[in-house]
Amino acid sequence: MSRARIVPWLNLTLRSARGLCRTRFMEEQPQGPANPTPMENGTVPCGEKCPPEAQETTVIEGAAKIAFPSANEVFYNPVQEFNRDLTCAVITEFARIQLGAKGIQIKVPGEKEAQKVVVDLSEQEEDKAELKECADLAPGNQPRTAAVGEICEEGLRVLEGLAASGLRSIRFAREVPGLRLVVANDASARAVDLIRHNVQLNEVAHLVQPSQADARMLMYQHQRVSDRFEVIDLDPYGSPAPFLDAAVQAVSEGGLLCITCTDMAVLAGNSGETCYSKYGAMALKSRACHEMALRIVLHSLDLRANCYQRYIVPLLSISADFYVRVFVRVFTGQAKVKASASWGVLSPYSKQALVFQCVGCGAFHLQRLGKATGASGGRVKFSAACGPPVTPKCEHCGQRHQLGGPLWVEPIHDLDFVGHVLEAVSTNPCRFHTSERIRGVLSVITEELPDVPLYYTLDQLSSTIHCSTPSLLQLRSALLHAGFRVSLSHACKNAVKTDAPASAIWDIMRCWEKECPVKRERLSETSPAFRILNVEPRLQANFTIRDDANPSSRQRGLKRFQVNPKANWGPRPRARPGGKAAGEAMENRRRLLQNKRKELAEDPAQRAARLKTFPCKRFKEGTCQRGDQCCYSHRPLIPETTADAARTDCPQTHNQNPPGSGAITGPGVD
Repeated sequence: MSRARIVPWLNLTLRSARGLCRTRFMEEQPQGPANPTPMENGTVPCGEKCPPEAQETTVIEGAAKIAFPSANEVFYNPVQEFNRDLTCAVITEFARIQLGAKGIQIKVPGEKEAQKVVVDLSEQEEDKAELKECADLAPGNQPRTAAVGEICEEGLRVLEGLAASGLRSIRFAREVPGLRLVVANDASARAVDLIRHNVQLNEVAHLVQPSQADARMLMYQHQRVSDRFEVIDLDPYGSPAPFLDAAVQAVSEGGLLCITCTDMAVLAGNSGETCYSKYGAMALKSRACHEMALRIVLHSLDLRANCYQRYIVPLLSISADFYVRVFVRVFTGQAKVKASASWGVLSPYSKQALVFQCVGCGAFHLQRLGKATGASGGRVKFSAACGPPVTPKCEHCGQRHQLGGPLWVEPIHDLDFVGHVLEAVSTNPCRFHTSERIRGVLSVITEELPDVPLYYTLDQLSSTIHCSTPSLLQLRSALLHAGFRVSLSHACKNAVKTDAPASAIWDIMRCWEKECPVKRERLSETSPAFRILNVEPRLQANFTIRDDANPSSRQRGLKRFQVNPKANWGPRPRARPGGKAAGEAMENRRRLLQNKRKELAEDPAQRAARLKTFPCKRFKEGTCQRGDQCCYSHRPLIPETTADAARTDCPQTHNQNPPGSGAITGPGVD
């Protein structure tokens, strides 16, 4: 029978056999009540045994209790708890500001108890007087309050566009006061079912509204001023670029946008063309790539907002772990939008700029995109800026420059707002599980120089001239002695953020090299190290340690830069329909490829035996002259047709060799 006839006949036979087996199985089942109705998340009610693939895992984070399917059908990453805790703290302070303007006070759990601990005995009399004044007020004059878990009619409307399991939205409802509505949206029907189940589990159905829709379409439907959200949170898997245009239109006047980007490989300069297509800026490979990523995201947000006569004001910008997170407010104003690409009269700092970075020594220079000058009649004239600020070759090492950007070069934090968040977390440390880390990161942010974009690193400066690395305090002290400002950066542990020009920094490093000299004869005359060290320093550095060189956060030993909490730590794989099986396949592949480029720890005999299991390519081509001394196998290859015939005639041949009979062992051979 031909193959064309065999295949349809086999399919028909197998289909008939499956139908017969299914009929017999149903006839053998005992008659009983109908199957119970499944719950919204796909599980059966309590008391019924669930198959292993339908069992759930319960996770408690903050004040929320979330049920997750054991299979990876809905995305959840426990490493992002710091992200969610910080978001709850930021939205709480934002609600305090917004509702305070309306005369509404918010009540945060644990805040009063924490304040009682720090009250001084001398202040108790003032507290008693205040309590007496409050008691004398009439009931109608009592200040309005908003508590956690209660609907505030004048409160905030929050949208979580990519909710997944609904954990973040449920935490907002159970931990943030002053909310009117929380919309937990996701495009996946499976995720929305899980959101409904978790909302009922946490008893927040009066606040959290599940929604199944495309996040972009949902935000486009809320462009009208009366329908806009006060807070929009977007935490996608990868880049948020497809959602930014809709987000800047759906947020209210002065509203808060919370954006997370986990595509750090793109933002850090590994793929500049991809970064330009997503964010409208070219990313460079730089030691300051994490802060550059933050500034690229802020530039992209401001660029999209400018299309609708709106602009952004950053409140807090964080680079942590494997992602960046920005909190910005969005306002409307035509004059401010015109100033986005200008500097001078309207703004003390430029908003957008290009960056020229030397490929040899890493020195960078900023080029403003435009300028604003005063004209007659009090008018402001906008014009293009003049440049470039650098010569064709670097003045320090003679190498070429790379052009990146545009970047956001105004301050990326509102230090007053950051101070309020830090104070609230410090006085109520039991509110969040990651309070210690939040305190450390925000403390470093308050110490950063707000008007100095980007930074250098200790290892970058020392490796460029091939000298030993000075300590952080020594370099900071030298910069302070020279009259410059210097600070750390929360984005990098070894960062040196300073307003000193590159010429002054290299003069300090030349002075350091004189104390710890390098062997000049080993340096190439065309290398950056030779050209930098061949110039005498015009600035005499003083490396005596100063008291103000050690920042306060470092003296107090705060948790500023967290180490990896566990092995294989980082971004979780994307949620897939395959569930747990797909996740296990991915984990097995990761284990297989782990350390694939590292040499195995084995003695020469084991290595020789392992290499003998691989055929010699040159022997196959007839060009190997080593003979028996070749480290690879020279066994003659069996013709493919002969091998196929042997396997067809004797299917059990490969199992006939008993153990220890000289069978070949090696990779891929059992």
